[in-house]
Amino acid sequence: MCLEDDTENTFSQQFATGPSIVTPPKDIWNVTGAQIYLSCEVLGIPTPVLIWNKIIQGQYGVQRMELLPGDRENLAIQTRGGPEKHEVTGWVLISPLSKEDAGEYECHASNSKGEATASAKITVADALHEIPITKDDGAEL
Repeated sequence: MCLEDDTENTFSQQFATGPSIVTPPKDIWNVTGAQIYLSCEVLGIPTPVLIWNKIIQGQYGVQRMELLPGDRENLAIQTRGGPEKHEVTGWVLISPLSKEDAGEYECHASNSKGEATASAKITVADALHEIPITKDDGAEL
């Protein structure tokens, strides 16, 4: 075993931290047929594992998670290490966007020290004129 590997393992054990969301996914409004993506960047030691879920609202307010990509042919998941050490970035790509894709999507990161989640909503409109130009708080989209 190389000395560098031993140093890295010792560092990871001494400074281990649960995942934290560096850049959460952002809410998206778009029209059917569009190509969209959500991204999420997480940090932790050891480097977290990142997965994506779609949050399904069931009967009586019960939530369940659909692990993505499932068998959906218009959806792809990609993850990569970085951009910094102990970071992971993940994306959900949806193309073409359909009404069934609307809903809340969750970025879930985990390592041996804990878990972190962040979510964003995708809203699907039939036409561009249906998309508001300001958020509820008056901020521009």
